[in-house]
Amino acid sequence: MTNAVWRKSTYSGPDGNCVEVAFLAGSEVAVRDTKDLGGGPVLAFGPGAWDAFLADINSGAFGQG
Repeated sequence: MTNAVWRKSTYSGPDGNCVEVAFLAGSEVAVRDTKDLGGGPVLAFGPGAWDAFLADINSGAFGQG
């Protein structure tokens, strides 16, 4: 993960309660919590799982927070 380029949504606020994503080799996507930069856990998803997650978000499957 040392070469990963992490991105945060432009919709994220300044309060630090955000997640970042990095697109990895092999079409995997890594996700981390911005509060745990430099040592916290990282989740990695294959392209099918990531696409399904985004489809669920876009369909409103998770409701409002």
